[in-house]
Order: sequence, then C-alpha cells, then structure tokens
Amino acid sequence: MSFRAKTLGFEYGLSDVSFDLPSLGFVAVAGPNGAGKSTLVGILAGLRGPYRGSCVYRDREVARWARREFAREVAFLPQSLRLEFPFSAEEVAFMGRAPYAHGWYATQEDRDAVERALRLTDSLEFRARDVRSLSGGERQRVMLASALAQEPQALLLDEPATFLDLRHQIGIYKLLSELGRRMLVVAVTHDLNLALRFATHVLVLDQGKLAAEGAPSEVLTPALLDRVFQVRVQMHSSGGGHRWMTPDV
Repeated sequence: MSFRAKTLGFEYGLSDVSFDLPSLGFVAVAGPNGAGKSTLVGILAGLRGPYRGSCVYRDREVARWARREFAREVAFLPQSLRLEFPFSAEEVAFMGRAPYAHGWYATQEDRDAVERALRLTDSLEFRARDVRSLSGGERQRVMLASALAQEPQALLLDEPATFLDLRHQIGIYKLLSELGRRMLVVAVTHDLNLALRFATHVLVLDQGKLAAEGAPSEVLTPALLDRVFQVRVQMHSSGGGHRWMTPDV
C-alpha cells in the first residue's frame, strides 16, 4: 500500500474518510462541487494541515515526512498555477528536478528526465517558448511535465484536463492510465466517462464523506449518480466492454 487514511478529517470539507490506496494504478477522485475532493488531494500532497485522524504514506505520517524527501516520492499538480516570470517551458519542466538539486548546474540525469517528461506530455515543440505565451492547455501540459520530471512514485493531480481540448484531454487520461502501471496516480475529475474508461479505481466523495469506492464499473452506477449527483443517467456498453453514460433527459 502507498497512502492509507483512517478517519481523516479537515477543518472544512472532509470528515471521517478512510481508505487504502495501492502502490500502482490510476485512482479517480469524483464527487459534486464542494464534496472535499481538492481538500483530500491537498492532504495527500502534504499541503493541507493540520488534519484530524491519520494520513500515512509508505508507513509514515504525511506530516512527518521531510519536505525534500517527500518531494522525491510524491509530485502534485494543482488545477491552475500562475507563472509571472519569463521562464521557457523547458525551464519550468526543470523546476521539477529541484528535489534532486545539489548545486547550480543540471546533471545529465536531470536533462534526461526533463526530456522524457516533455516528450510524454507532447510539449517538446514549444520547449523554448516563454511559458506566459502558451495557451492554458499548453501550460497545463508543461506543468505536468514538471511533475513527471520529479520521477515520483505517486502523482497527485487536481483536475488535470482543465483547459485542454478534447484530443489532449483523452491524451492526458491515456497517459495517466499508462503511468498507473508503474506508479500510483490519483486525479480529481469531474468527467465520469473518462474515469469509467481509464481509471482502475475510484473514490466518490459526497459532502466531505466517502460515499463509495472500488472499480469504476462497479461504483459509478445509475443509483449512485442519482443519490450523489442528483442526476439520472443511462449506462451503455460497447462491443469491447467499454461503458459510458448519458444523461436521462
């Protein structure tokens, strides 16, 4: 196991949440607005505290990890991040190597990690551009590259498809699914169809509590969506076994 929460709570937005997350896989965190999704991922990232109960990563309480050591294990990509200085996209990706820095100069290992991250996120073509000149979707991909350049064991993301066009939304979720084969990926999402298609596990929050968890096909049912989201849906299946939902209107 990687993350383990027991009766986890926060001053606002989260109450008595318990779960165990595996070391590998793509976990989607879903729920209505205000359900506590971003609060939960913020606690996992070590950015929200003090919290109640317990939140453990690799058998050590998150709050007790040294920050530099934790950053070599866990990377976090927020929903949005303002960049006000004239850094190139590649320089922003290099910021992900900060937990490994021992001086002013990048090592070959740093350069190789950044190159891989830019390639994975389809960002090589604008590596030299001022990040402020990029579109919202391009900036999001660069920030993901920075997180991947950390070479983490766990990757936490808050709505990673924000600002992305449809092609790159699907591309990012495919990438997260592939990354989940060698690390833990936890992503807040509002797109339940993408969660159904690509996630291996889902946590559903409702009013700060854990409403359900498990395999997406078993958890994201019409009954749960009616109860938690107050939306009636119809479920569909393809010949290949993929499921998706449409509103029942």
